[in-house]
Amino acid sequence: MSFFSLKGKNAIITGGNGGLGQAFALALAKAGANIFIPSIVEDDGTTQKLIESTGQKYRFMLTDITKAGEPQKIIETCVKELGSVDILVNSAGMSINEPDVLKYNRSQWDPMIALNLTAAFELSHEAGKFMIPQQSGKIINIGSMFSFLGGQWSPAYAATKHGIVGFTKAYCDELAQFNIQVNAIAPGYYATKITEQTRANSASNQRVLDHIPAGRWGDRLDLMGTVVFLASKASDYVNGHTLTVDGGYLVR
Repeated sequence: MSFFSLKGKNAIITGGNGGLGQAFALALAKAGANIFIPSIVEDDGTTQKLIESTGQKYRFMLTDITKAGEPQKIIETCVKELGSVDILVNSAGMSINEPDVLKYNRSQWDPMIALNLTAAFELSHEAGKFMIPQQSGKIINIGSMFSFLGGQWSPAYAATKHGIVGFTKAYCDELAQFNIQVNAIAPGYYATKITEQTRANSASNQRVLDHIPAGRWGDRLDLMGTVVFLASKASDYVNGHTLTVDGGYLVR
């Protein structure tokens, strides 16, 4: 079980103070990693308490990861305050929906490309500057069911999540020679704030459940073991892979 230990490791989780990102942060902390969270949303203290209750160090940086120069500052600040960057989880993301495809334009497209895809590249690029010399590192990107499906009402979201899978493979091909593993997690449908409206409507709720062989919405706990596995020594020969955690959604 020592293969799953993250003791002495330092992890950056973007968007880690809420939603699935918070679950990733807590899971890594429980496995022994110190946590550094850059976010555009101030931490209300909840995430800090969760992380520090595990006995691990917690650092927070209020920043916009889509702004020029910020990814470099994030990586350098983590290294300065915690000593290294061993794990990067590109979890921050957004989705802007528009039912009328003719009204979907660059005002929706550009910010999603910037956050969901370009920021993940820039942070990975900056992290690589420290991971390559230390000959180790884990980069974990977050995909979606829309990494594999069309994205009705949000073509930009689908494009970015397809792009994340491609970027994961491409950066694996670049960094594997330096003992750096680049993988992705593709969550299915989870009971979070984003899906509250869907779950509150009996018809839409049932429509989703009918598509999941497991017969239930995912819980954040369902992702915690996955992120620890991909961040740990246990996955040292897993590279360029996108792991779906969807209750079987894609098989039905």
